[in-house]
Amino acid sequence: MEEIKIKYKAGYVAIVGEPNVGKSTLLNALLDQKISIVTNKPQTTRQRVLGILSREDAQIIFLDTPGLLKPKYLLHKEMLKHAESALADADIILVMTDVARKTELPEEVSMRVLPLCKTKPVFLVINKVDKANKVELLPIIQTFAQERQFKEIVPISALKRDNLDAILKTIIQYLPEHEAFYPKDIVSEYPERFFVAEFIREKLFEKFREEIPYSTAVEIREFKEREKGKTLINADILVERDSQKGIVIGKKGEALKEIGTEARREIENFLQHEVFLELHVKVREKWRENEAIIRQLGYHS
Repeated sequence: MEEIKIKYKAGYVAIVGEPNVGKSTLLNALLDQKISIVTNKPQTTRQRVLGILSREDAQIIFLDTPGLLKPKYLLHKEMLKHAESALADADIILVMTDVARKTELPEEVSMRVLPLCKTKPVFLVINKVDKANKVELLPIIQTFAQERQFKEIVPISALKRDNLDAILKTIIQYLPEHEAFYPKDIVSEYPERFFVAEFIREKLFEKFREEIPYSTAVEIREFKEREKGKTLINADILVERDSQKGIVIGKKGEALKEIGTEARREIENFLQHEVFLELHVKVREKWRENEAIIRQLGYHS
């Protein structure tokens, strides 16, 4: 009897939506590993983050993206380009919203994503269903279903990891047949330096309020792995004004010390070995409008 060979599937899946709907939380939950930073503030993600899920039957390459919004700075324009490039590269698009937003998709999302429904499978993922009951949720699903723009509608809770199997099953159903694009033992193609900078930036978002987190960036100056002893990491935290530098450093350096301690724990958990982390704060006036600095930081699309 001839053996039936199961055809392998592989492709790119963009996760898009307005800021703070849970895109990065979903990526981390699907990979069962933290590679995209998560905070309770919008616009945490500044460039697309590639995460690879390899299974026996498929390889799904997820593209986490910055939230779709009207750009205010040159940095925002570059963030938007990262999202648009992910939309162009994707075989499947996951449009994320959450139950609190009801049935309204923001203009920036509708304008860029809905036209693609004619050429690509576009799924609507309704997140944070753990915060609503069925009486509230069903009308939302029914309204979107009646519009018939989306191939599938999947309610989930990324934080609670509820119904993630349904997302994966639906994605694989629509993925094209293709051999794996990446080795099956890696979760991203990005270098460790990228994730180290992101983890430091995450702690800045967690520590500070208002404009401070958005005015900061992180540049890895030195990353030395040693056969024996701790990996040496030297990083610069960029701010736009001297007053911000003082806040980030804090009284007697306490704020910077706290950021370093929290970031080091996150980095060591990711790298699975000890590190020596040294942080410096430097002023780069209006860096969010400076194309050379944006390019240097890797935010240029």
